Amino acid sequence: MDNFYIEATATSPEIDFRYDQDILSMKGESYPENAAAFYAPIVHQLRTFLAERDGAAITVNIALAYFNSSSTKMLFSIFDALDQSAQAGNRIDVNWYHDEEDETIFEFGEELKADFTFIRFNDHPITI
Repeated sequence: MDNFYIEATATSPEIDFRYDQDILSMKGESYPENAAAFYAPIVHQLRTFLAERDGAAITVNIALAYFNSSSTKMLFSIFDALDQSAQAGNRIDVNWYHDEEDETIFEFGEELKADFTFIRFNDHPITI
């Protein structure tokens, strides 16, 4: 499967899925006009990739400085796919990067950790 890349814009994050290295990254801000349309091909690519993996160790790096409520729903779709893959035998490590003073992003990561229990979460507060 070919790697998947979408350049960041002012309203959408950079998506850098390096399937050949089992490293999936998202960074930037996420408030596209139509979050469902923006994320649909990303979720599709991700599910296709994960379906082909068996016993893999996959690292997911997420550094979102801001995301709106419609992006939140799509992030849950991404994490649902990751959690299902972990249940199926892949090791999924999520590195959750956030401004150490941003309680909202930190708490969202904590909520994801509580909801998707098969994923291994690593909290990474950073100074911006």
